[in-house]
Amino acid sequence: MYNDEYDNLSFEEQLHLTESLIRQRHNQQMFLRRNAQLLQQELSFEAELLEENPELAQTIHSFNMQEIQAQQQELFGVIQGDSTPKGQSVWSKFFPGLGRS
Repeated sequence: MYNDEYDNLSFEEQLHLTESLIRQRHNQQMFLRRNAQLLQQELSFEAELLEENPELAQTIHSFNMQEIQAQQQELFGVIQGDSTPKGQSVWSKFFPGLGRS
């Protein structure tokens, strides 16, 4: 991969820039790997919690279905030309800050 910006740099400057880019990419990869591990842990914990609490799983499913229905009605309203402000998210009624923006 050749970069025209390297033309005006000395070999040492090019080497330093290349090393810096390699370190930056390595750090990004490590961050992404750690983030993926944390997300996997979170999903495992969530699955375990839902497996141990079927009532919670049913409640979450019910809220999600209500949210989907509300979004579908909103979309239908937009298609029909209704430009009224969006309603409050089902989830935001229980967890402020999770509302639609």
